[in-house]
Amino acid sequence: MEWLPTLWFVLIAILWLGYLFLEGFDLGVGMLMGTMARNDRERRVMLNTIGPVWDGNEVWLLTAGGATFAAFPHWYASLFSGLYIPLALVLAALIFRAVSIEYRGKARGTTSLRLWNLAMSLGSFVAAFGVGAMLALTTLGLPLNANGDRVGGAFAWFGWEAVLGGLAVVGYCLIQALAFLRLKTDGAMRVRSGVLLVRWMPLGLLPLVLWALVVAYRNDSVIAWGLLTLAAIGLVIAWGTAKRGREGHSFTWLGVALVLGVATIFTAVFPVVLPSTLDPAFNLTVYNASSSAYTLKLMSIVAAFGLPLVLAYQAWSYWVFRKRIHENHIPEVHQVTAVVK
Repeated sequence: MEWLPTLWFVLIAILWLGYLFLEGFDLGVGMLMGTMARNDRERRVMLNTIGPVWDGNEVWLLTAGGATFAAFPHWYASLFSGLYIPLALVLAALIFRAVSIEYRGKARGTTSLRLWNLAMSLGSFVAAFGVGAMLALTTLGLPLNANGDRVGGAFAWFGWEAVLGGLAVVGYCLIQALAFLRLKTDGAMRVRSGVLLVRWMPLGLLPLVLWALVVAYRNDSVIAWGLLTLAAIGLVIAWGTAKRGREGHSFTWLGVALVLGVATIFTAVFPVVLPSTLDPAFNLTVYNASSSAYTLKLMSIVAAFGLPLVLAYQAWSYWVFRKRIHENHIPEVHQVTAVVK
């Protein structure tokens, strides 16, 4: 079944798309907690917007990595070994971020509270930047030899491509977070998010546009250029609806632009899953990096049953927690003193 590797290339692209869309505003809210909130009550408002869903959003990252490991083991081996340092930093950042979400509410002093807030902001930034760098290098290339091993020192991966991808994901996360906060909060936070969204959207999304332009130019795919044009139109509509105060429309069009942008990048590089900057003959493709047909067939059967259930459950959780959050909904901070008998 020669079409199965292509199918799983598309499914992995969809998994990354789901992660960037759902975890995008999640990470963006984490980054904004250190700069946008004016007091601890506003930080708690921001945290409560993502509180019911942040851990579910991270499942998309694990699923994307697991699917790559199972469907394209050679792609997984070359990518994860070649980018061992940045991926280790991403893992550490996600751990610090998760711990800060759980422990900041248990802080007993201003110093510890500030440290947890810093862990939340820095953890979110490092995770977003690292994922962006990894995805950019996946599409723009690594110095791979004939065996699929990265050539060079520990930081051979670090270059303008990694920086561009990192800034692209960080910028998108921040812009999407502003759109999400405008949609999910009420009061002063809602107004401030709208002002910042309109002001910073063109600059925040510029690195993502540049990344897609570079990939489309290098691979010169007519379909990719068409998708990129539609993505640009989507971004213009998102900015226009944000200026008019149409909160739901602006958030939706940001998502549409992301779908088209990711489709542009993955369509342009197909069938290459990891380009080699040393020699195109060393490129990993959907054909020479995939698992056996039996493995892909079994994975497809499992995914056909499991993926709809995951989507249904996550959609239900967002529907349950769809209400706006206001500062008045946040109770006063209280300390519980243990009674010693």
